[in-house]
Amino acid sequence: MDINRYSRQILFEQINKAGQQRLSESTVLIVGIGALGTVISNQLVRAGVGKVRIVDRDVVEISNLQRQILFDEEDAEKSLPKAIAAKRKLERVNSMVEIEAIIGNASRDNIDELTKGVDVVLDGTDNFATRYLLNDICFKKNIPYSYGGVVSSRGMTAFFVPKQTPCLRCLSKEGSDGNQTCDTVGVISPVVDMVSSLQVTETLKYLTNRGEYLRNTLRSFDIWFNQQYDIKLNKPDPNCPTCQLNQYPALQKKAKEEEIVLCGRNTVQIHLLNHVSLEQLESKFSGIQSLKRTPFFLKVTIDEQISLTIFTDGRVLVQGTEDQVYARTVYDRYIGS
Repeated sequence: MDINRYSRQILFEQINKAGQQRLSESTVLIVGIGALGTVISNQLVRAGVGKVRIVDRDVVEISNLQRQILFDEEDAEKSLPKAIAAKRKLERVNSMVEIEAIIGNASRDNIDELTKGVDVVLDGTDNFATRYLLNDICFKKNIPYSYGGVVSSRGMTAFFVPKQTPCLRCLSKEGSDGNQTCDTVGVISPVVDMVSSLQVTETLKYLTNRGEYLRNTLRSFDIWFNQQYDIKLNKPDPNCPTCQLNQYPALQKKAKEEEIVLCGRNTVQIHLLNHVSLEQLESKFSGIQSLKRTPFFLKVTIDEQISLTIFTDGRVLVQGTEDQVYARTVYDRYIGS
């Protein structure tokens, strides 16, 4: 541990040298390296957390740069996977921290592996399906879950600790998250920074063994209209299928979610195959002029509206529509099953 690097943080009495040592021995998982995830990972890497595992399925686009602080114009021009672009930036910030970058989805098929050896899971996602997945695996494996969400000028965050607090399902019932997204109402960067900073602060308290200072509320605020609310994390819902009945619905095997509309992207993700050969697909699309292949994906522009981004793990982003039926039609026409 480099004492000089963290000297100002060590001077903070509540962390001190012992807390800094605990941070250096900790591992966190950040799911989603977009707006929230870039700020979270930047702060935790600078704070000296020993290992940071990041997971993201997307690539950098120019519209990300307004709020996703680890990326630049070159990343967008190259359409780099966010996990790779973030890893490269973070390693230049702090070479002492181990950064593990994973390109792909967090799903019920891999979430157990993703959370192995993890001390805290931090939410950088944009959809409640993934949040419930994180909530359920955390409460099943007794891992704290740092939840955060932003849209427009509004933010919401809580730090859930198994056996000490209720879980996300107790406070937000599945299907009750409303229909506003960054695509319909937008989002401003300051609210991203605020929510992420609150997520990281609670994480630092926990990792440095200062749990007595955890906020223990679900905080919701609107920084534009100067509103703030705190809901105390009191008793859990006695009928909660996660933290009370131990059923963990998001971890149960069921029909595969084959099409998912991505927040703010005018994009549908389709995941039917477990692996594809980019070389073979490039040959298949050789007659199409607009074709770009990288080690991570193949991007094919079908027409002025529709393009396909195909990843080696079998995921396909149908960009230019949110119509799942039409997206599946395009997929079947060009990819097949």
